[in-house]
Amino acid sequence: MSWDLRDLYQETILDHQKHPRGKGNLPDATHSATGFNPLCGDKVTIQLRINDGKIDEIRFDGEGCAICMSSASMMTVSLQGTPVSDAEDLFQRIQKFLTANDESAAMEDIDSLGDLAALGGVRRLPVRIKCANLPWHTFNSAVHGEQNAKTE
Repeated sequence: MSWDLRDLYQETILDHQKHPRGKGNLPDATHSATGFNPLCGDKVTIQLRINDGKIDEIRFDGEGCAICMSSASMMTVSLQGTPVSDAEDLFQRIQKFLTANDESAAMEDIDSLGDLAALGGVRRLPVRIKCANLPWHTFNSAVHGEQNAKTE
């Protein structure tokens, strides 16, 4: 990872941690799930209002490290107003980006990820990958009607 990308990683993660977007309760949610990482204590709840196959509103709440909370914040920005099918595609792309064993395979989509590319910094700290992944797995669980997230 270049120094420029490390700077972006730090700035973006810290900005989303200090000024989270999409944080709060969604009283009229149609879908909801909670994810918990027992290894570090991160806990996140994702609430969605889906209408006609589109995410009309997405919110998160919870407690956790800067990586987890920033990932949740960036996720809400990225998924707000998108069709569920596009959101599920982005979920798959993020999973590949964060977990692919082949560095070149992980980075092939980086230019299209925008601010989400900042999450790539966790690839250098494998123990933190679950922190970045937790909100995304929780979102996926919510979309599929599962109340508890499975972090793989």
